[in-house]
Amino acid sequence: MSAEYVLTLSCPDRPGVVAAVSGLLAERDCNITESQQFGDPDAQRFFMRVQFATDLGIDELRSAFAALAPEFGMEFELFDRSVKTRVLVLVSKLGHCLNDLLYRVRSGLLPIEIVAVVSNHPDLRPLTQSYGIDYHHLPVTPETKPKQEAEILALVEHYRADLVVLARYMQILSEDMCNKLAGRMINIHHSFLPSFKGARPYHQAYARGVKLIGATAHYVTADLDEGPIIEQEVARVNHTHTPEDLAAIGRDLECQALARAVRWHAEHRVLLDGNKTIIFYR
Repeated sequence: MSAEYVLTLSCPDRPGVVAAVSGLLAERDCNITESQQFGDPDAQRFFMRVQFATDLGIDELRSAFAALAPEFGMEFELFDRSVKTRVLVLVSKLGHCLNDLLYRVRSGLLPIEIVAVVSNHPDLRPLTQSYGIDYHHLPVTPETKPKQEAEILALVEHYRADLVVLARYMQILSEDMCNKLAGRMINIHHSFLPSFKGARPYHQAYARGVKLIGATAHYVTADLDEGPIIEQEVARVNHTHTPEDLAAIGRDLECQALARAVRWHAEHRVLLDGNKTIIFYR
């Protein structure tokens, strides 16, 4: 029975990459169903995503691309589309993003498997367990942060999580944890620009009379809310909106931006380009 795979790659930008990749697939009777590419003129680097169907196994395909890669200085990954991305969610007390992700997964709208939820508070245990998903309450204080983060990393290993999603997890992670999960951890924050940090952001926005509010989903780095951006969503507001109105609108924007970012990551549509991302939208 035919299987579907996704190939993602990056390499120095030079002629012949597309021909070599498509030629390798054609020689093995693979049927390309989707192909996108982009050359970054600043970095002089080429990025490509190819989706294809074949009767071949993933090990044989991986060996074939490994033999091709040195000629082009190519870094590549190969994914079986039938294997869902395993996601561990971190959350604090605000449950809107978690609730949205759980609903989308149950409804078949997100191609992921949420394997567990971890929180520094017990509040969202009933919601999580109503979906039949394990909930781990790991309280944290400044003194216990290293131990708590070690426990989170142990759960990532235990559940074989491919991705960690911070669904309004209100803790600043250590540089060590950020580095260990680089490119595998997505956060959502309440701004389409890195502004209004700290407590009561929508009250700050209201006080400044903003006309646009938004949300940004990005990969987590040690620089707070400064990681490579995956998706942003905005809404126009005006003087009639109260801080509570802004917060309600903002919650919806956060859910939308986070869900799209998680989907694109799970579909292997996001490639890192230094501090930026290349998103191969469908």
